Amino acid sequence: MKAFERRDLIINELYRHKKVHVADLAQKFNVSEETIRRDLDKLDKEGLAKKNYGGAILNAQTNEDPSYSSRHQVNIQAKRSIASLVLELINDGDSLMTDTSSTAFEALRTIIEHRSKLTVITNSLVVLSEFQHAGQTLISTGGILGPETSSFVGRNASQTIQKYHVDVAIFSCKALSMNAGLCDSNEGESELKVLMQQQANKVILLVDHSKFDRIAFIKLFSFDKVDYIVTDQKPSEEWIEFLGNYQVSLIYPAAE
Repeated sequence: MKAFERRDLIINELYRHKKVHVADLAQKFNVSEETIRRDLDKLDKEGLAKKNYGGAILNAQTNEDPSYSSRHQVNIQAKRSIASLVLELINDGDSLMTDTSSTAFEALRTIIEHRSKLTVITNSLVVLSEFQHAGQTLISTGGILGPETSSFVGRNASQTIQKYHVDVAIFSCKALSMNAGLCDSNEGESELKVLMQQQANKVILLVDHSKFDRIAFIKLFSFDKVDYIVTDQKPSEEWIEFLGNYQVSLIYPAAE
């Protein structure tokens, strides 16, 4: 068993029991307690667990869904770096579906500035408000509006997405795991992202470096459903090889 597979199983234990013990995990996975402590150190640094005496507990923030305003300010320079790289994947006249992620918003800002005759279908109230006078065609999914997330979800939103077939789906997620796939925290929005992926000819995932080797509450789908991953830093060689096996094109800034 590889280290990342063991860590994902430890995370599963944390979700089930809210806490884990070093001695129990060492026996379960037939490794040394020191190996388990290193695993827990990594999970602690990634914000998934909080180490305590003899083990660790689940970090409660793993399942939280922060407001749009707070999400928008996190890693803002990384999101703008990602936005500058997305443009080469979009053509004039493309039809797009986008989620409510702040990273997708930054990408759209760049795309709308440099591309014309776009059709954008979104469940993001922020996107609809910000770009309503940008000269592009905007289509709202409608649905139930979440006051904190500024997003439309629910049956009506799902039905709208399923009405259209688009050139590109652009969205983000909360976590990427080699074992668990793409993960998120909001169930309603996760359902819409799955539908967006199904309705698009090309799927572009936007994630900054902090999303790698993490896991969140809800699994979206596996990497074979993704065509491009755009990020702000070169991932580890392990990730590059892993994504290559799934034929995912990885885009990140060139080294200076």
